[in-house]
Amino acid sequence: MFWSKKATPDNNGNGLAEECRAEAEELYRSGKYHCAEAVMESIRRKFAPEMPSAVVGTVSGFGGGSASGCICGAVSGGTVAIGMVLQDKKKTTSLTKDLHVWFKQKYGVTCCKIIRAENPKSVCHVLTGEVAGKIAEMLQKN
Repeated sequence: MFWSKKATPDNNGNGLAEECRAEAEELYRSGKYHCAEAVMESIRRKFAPEMPSAVVGTVSGFGGGSASGCICGAVSGGTVAIGMVLQDKKKTTSLTKDLHVWFKQKYGVTCCKIIRAENPKSVCHVLTGEVAGKIAEMLQKN
């Protein structure tokens, strides 16, 4: 099982990244948000609070691997969140690539079906938090 081998919380002392990680995980656990929505909402709150909360609805179709089980919804929602904050195609593309590389290095795959087949569904709240924290870390550097 790749989860037990690779998953460790990112905590490099970065307060804002840790806040986003914890908030996204809690939003997911609340049952009111799925993975993509929780990442989007935590990033919106910390980096683009001027955006209406309704923008989170733009990622509602990404949960569970876009309902087809392909790419992890947290990664998909995170990609949209990066674009929402940066409003710059070139920077968004670069950070999206970095996010995918980081996720694959850390978890082995970005495929929701594989992640959920090899791990209990309860792993999703952790992945959701980890992605939000990583995005916050990346956005702070840009």
